[in-house]
Amino acid sequence: MFFSRPLLALCLLASLATGCARRNKNIPEAKSVSVAPAPAPTVAPTAARDLTDVMTDELKLRPDQQQKVRAILTSTAEQANNAQKQYATNRPALMAELKRINTASNQQMQQVLTPTQYQQLKTKQRQMQAEMQSRKSGQ
Repeated sequence: MFFSRPLLALCLLASLATGCARRNKNIPEAKSVSVAPAPAPTVAPTAARDLTDVMTDELKLRPDQQQKVRAILTSTAEQANNAQKQYATNRPALMAELKRINTASNQQMQQVLTPTQYQQLKTKQRQMQAEMQSRKSGQ
């Protein structure tokens, strides 16, 4: 007990002398840095070709349909990329434009595909959306 008081006093004196980090004036203040929003991902030029190949296998597209579908998908990808550049800072406008592009693309697909093929496409799209939602909610 005789040694504990001086030891306690010594520890108290040492902690007061060094001070805590919040009181130490030599520590620079944190500076806020603005971070630019991440650019929207663009659609790869090969995506239309790859998706056409998948659709050809899944929907049993004829060669003439395959050509038309590839043209539609290429145009859709180009329009989506242009919209992402044009509306990079305006998310609501970008979403509206992408929805318009998607609607136009679906109308064109409906004209090229048979009713059965179009229904198969829509079913597959719904399945993909459900999978993406389950992955998103699982994170």
